[in-house]
Amino acid sequence: MLAGVPSPVEDRRDMAHLELRPKPRISSFRKLALGSWAAPYDPTVYGSLTVRMDRALVYMDAFQRSTGTRLTVTHLVLKALAVALRRCPDANAVLRFHRLYLRERATVAALMRDAADSRWSPVRVMDADLKGLRDIVAELEAGPRDVAASRGWRWVARIPAPLMRGFTRWVSFLAVTLNVDLSRFGLPRDAFGAAIVTDVGALGLDAAYLPLVPFTRAAVFLVPGAVREVAVVEEGRVVVGKVMSLNASIDHRFIDGFHAGVLANTLKQLLEDPEAAFGPPG
Repeated sequence: MLAGVPSPVEDRRDMAHLELRPKPRISSFRKLALGSWAAPYDPTVYGSLTVRMDRALVYMDAFQRSTGTRLTVTHLVLKALAVALRRCPDANAVLRFHRLYLRERATVAALMRDAADSRWSPVRVMDADLKGLRDIVAELEAGPRDVAASRGWRWVARIPAPLMRGFTRWVSFLAVTLNVDLSRFGLPRDAFGAAIVTDVGALGLDAAYLPLVPFTRAAVFLVPGAVREVAVVEEGRVVVGKVMSLNASIDHRFIDGFHAGVLANTLKQLLEDPEAAFGPPG
C-alpha cells in the first residue's frame, strides 16, 4: 500500500460502525420487497393457546336451560379475559406521553354483529370482571343497536375516507393521550377498553390473528376459534376431546412474556372449568 493510504481493513475499522460490503446483485422480487416496506416498526407479538372446552360446552348448555339465556364462547372469553386483566394489572394499561398508566377498571370490548344490518360494531363492557355472565350477555346483545344509534357512529359515517386516518388519530389523542371526555360529542368513554375479543369461530375459522389497531389503544386482541374434536391424551389413554384455539395479538411495548403467561394461564384455568370459576350455571 502507498504510504499514508489506509488499507481497506484499516478503513473499515477506523471509519465504520459495521463492517459491510454491498450486495452486487439482487432479484426482482427482492427489489419489490425493499420498495414496498419500511424498517420494522411494529410492537405486535402473536401467541396461541389451546384450551379444552368439554366442560365449557356443558356449562353453556346448562346455563341456557337454567336461565333461558344463550351463553356463547364470546361471553365466556370476555369474562375470563377481564378477570385475567385484573390479575395482571400491567396488561390493563395504556401508554400516554411514553409513560405507562394503569387502568382502574377492567373494561373489555367485543366485536358484535347486528343481525338487522350485518354491521360489526365494538361493544365494551365496563367492569366486566365484576359483572355476572347474565349481565355481560345482556350488554353485548343490546350493544350493536346502541352503537348504531349513537352520535359517535354517525360522526364516523360522515367523515370522508381520505380524512379518516387523521380523524381517528386525533380522537385517540384527545380521548386517551389527553384523557378528555368526549361523550358530549357522542363518543363513549373508553370505547374499546384494554382488550378486544373477536369470535372467528362463529365464522367457521379455527384460527386467526388480528392486527393491533392503533386508534383503539387496546393492548390485547384475542380471537377464539371454532371448537373442534381432536384426539387428546387423558391418563395415558387417547380419547376424543373438544378443544379451541385462542389466538392473541399483544402490544409488546408494555406486555412481555411474563404478563402474557399470566394472561394465558388465567384464561386456561377459567375456561376449562367455568363452573369453578364463575359459579353454578345461572
